[in-house]
Amino acid sequence: MNYKRVIAALMASLMVAASTSCGPSKPAEPDTPGVSETTEASVEESEKATEAEKTNENDKEKTTEKEKSEKTTEKKSEKTTTADKKSDKDKKTTTAKASDKKNETSGNSSGNGNSDGNSGESGDEGNSEEKPQTTKAPEKQTTPAVTTVVTEPAKTFDAEITFNETVSVNGINAEASGSVVKITAGGDYIVKGSTSNGQIYISTATEEKVEITLDNVDISCGGGPAIFVNEAKRCVLKLKEGSVNYLSDGGNDKINDGVIFSNDTLRIKGDGYLEINAGNAHGIASDDDVIIESGKYSINSIKSGIIANDNITVNGGELTIFGGTNGMKSKGTMCINGGTMWVCGGSKEEKSSLYSATGLYYRGGYVYAAGNQVTPPTETPNPYIVVNWINGLPAESTVGFVLGGTEFASLTPKTNFRCVMMLAPDILIGDGFTPFVDGSGNGDFTVAEGQNLFVIE
Repeated sequence: MNYKRVIAALMASLMVAASTSCGPSKPAEPDTPGVSETTEASVEESEKATEAEKTNENDKEKTTEKEKSEKTTEKKSEKTTTADKKSDKDKKTTTAKASDKKNETSGNSSGNGNSDGNSGESGDEGNSEEKPQTTKAPEKQTTPAVTTVVTEPAKTFDAEITFNETVSVNGINAEASGSVVKITAGGDYIVKGSTSNGQIYISTATEEKVEITLDNVDISCGGGPAIFVNEAKRCVLKLKEGSVNYLSDGGNDKINDGVIFSNDTLRIKGDGYLEINAGNAHGIASDDDVIIESGKYSINSIKSGIIANDNITVNGGELTIFGGTNGMKSKGTMCINGGTMWVCGGSKEEKSSLYSATGLYYRGGYVYAAGNQVTPPTETPNPYIVVNWINGLPAESTVGFVLGGTEFASLTPKTNFRCVMMLAPDILIGDGFTPFVDGSGNGDFTVAEGQNLFVIE
């Protein structure tokens, strides 16, 4: 006999009776299979089922949250895509239009069956993934190179001085008195025109720098220098490019004794031509220094072509000098650094083509000198040549300097001479040298180190 079933039935009858006597009855619950057979196994299975349902509910909640998150992301993606579309539309690029057409076609053939062209949306029912839109970057524009031509401004002068029948001065710090123009302050001045008896007189109270540009001038002064630098810290004479200039003097001034005379340092440069004819004494004279930077010069003088109390320096240019006594004379030093020089001294026995009291320093350039004597270089980077004709040669004889079969230069002195000198960077030990007089060779010599003194009877 199954006692458990009997006890369960009795308890059920008592519960029915109790519910009937205590109050209204509850609505009948649906039958649940196996309720009448309450066992430990069924209770465990019920608890497992309940836990499984909770797990399913949690999974459903997670799934629901995931779906919400995905929908939110999709909405954001839609907004971003819409904004990108709007930006692409504003750019109006050809590539963006082509991409829009492609996306519209893709949207019309999606599983949603929509034809509204919203190709940026991702369908929930298996729509194909949309390809990202690409916008072509704008081409880089290259700015064409601009060539800037810098034009040097025209030089301005403090005054323009013009010699003619009367002298005119246009500017400051210069004034005319008859045929003499006096410059009273430092500055830049330009001189033009011609006069048979005029002078440029420079005297600055504060010893300022003065630069005078000669622009096709022809100035002669009968009683003193054509250009007289009485006082200036430094005076520069500049030969304007392409200009041809003439200066001459006369009289018997034994103190200011040069066509160009300066009490201070005198520097001469430029790309023009200057011819000097000294009827009084020297061509260019300075109580200080004379510096030749550039230009082309022809100097004819009764005495020295160029004379200086302290130093003569030649850095460049072309000089042809015929001196009545010395060709070039420095009471101090002489420095030859460049240029080309043809220098002839006078007829007096004691006078030289080149004379330096305290040293001649040769560092470059070409020197061809003829006279009765010559000062040999104190310093020179290479050998040099001196030729001495014991019996001398008459004026107007043409002597040539031939080195290694090549004639480098020739000179025709205006007075008698007996000594010539050649300084050139081309002279090397072992070279052959031949002096020519009026076309005839006067011996063959070989260059040795240092001074090469060749004596010819």
